[in-house]
Amino acid sequence: MNKLRDKEKWKNVGIDLLFSVVGSALVALATAVFNVPNDIAPGGATGLSTALAHITPIRVSVWSIIINVPLLICAWHMLGLYSLTMTLISTVLLSGFIEICELIPKYTSNVLFAAVFGGVITGIGVGILFLRGISTGGTDLLALILKKIFPNVGNGTLLMILDVAVVAIAVLVFRDLEVALYSAVSIVVGTKVIDAIAEGVDYAKVIYVITNKGQEVSAALNTYTDRGTTIVPATGGYTGEGKQMIITVTRRNMLSQTLKIIKMTDPDAFSFVMDSTEVHGEGFKQDKL
Repeated sequence: MNKLRDKEKWKNVGIDLLFSVVGSALVALATAVFNVPNDIAPGGATGLSTALAHITPIRVSVWSIIINVPLLICAWHMLGLYSLTMTLISTVLLSGFIEICELIPKYTSNVLFAAVFGGVITGIGVGILFLRGISTGGTDLLALILKKIFPNVGNGTLLMILDVAVVAIAVLVFRDLEVALYSAVSIVVGTKVIDAIAEGVDYAKVIYVITNKGQEVSAALNTYTDRGTTIVPATGGYTGEGKQMIITVTRRNMLSQTLKIIKMTDPDAFSFVMDSTEVHGEGFKQDKL
């Protein structure tokens, strides 16, 4: 049992590292190719690094480390050793990938397109990291620290305030009001992409089935969909007959197949479906300590 547990633990570590590499590489690509060449500061530590690199001889990748290290030190007791380690790895990877992506040709033909496309790539990268509960530091960590000082202020509000502050600094640095516009476009696009990735993974369908063949329907679902079920005793309000209510959760792309299996097993079953935007447990999102 311990060997199996250790194997699963190292498997999760490997997946976390893979996601860290891919997510950090995408954020670095958006930063080096689209944001920095067009003076776009899409919030966060990366946006602040972009602004500071404009007025100092220090590169964006180095500023990213300079900004994040103090925040990591301040937040280490809030994150825990594992989360702190993964965040530090992602931060270092991001800086390294930014340097590598400097070798790629920059896009400067259309600033609006750069803001949109940079926001999309950043959103995909951050979304991939968020799927494993990983952060690249920056405003995420600062928001976590400020949350202890202002416990009644929401996380989203804190992040928005910090991003607005970064954009305001960028406007002062670049002395161009359009920087705020394009940075805001990049932030909004990136946020929408992150939300789409998160909901796309966690979004599921909850199916309730009222049937006289609870065991048969449950067995069919367990066999053909590889999903667990819960059987709850129920009573028909009109007939007074004893029935069973089966509850199961499935992915959106499996909904049609699941309903078909229910209908084939009990043609008289009464089913209804509800949306679930987030599911925790086996087969869905796994909470990590």
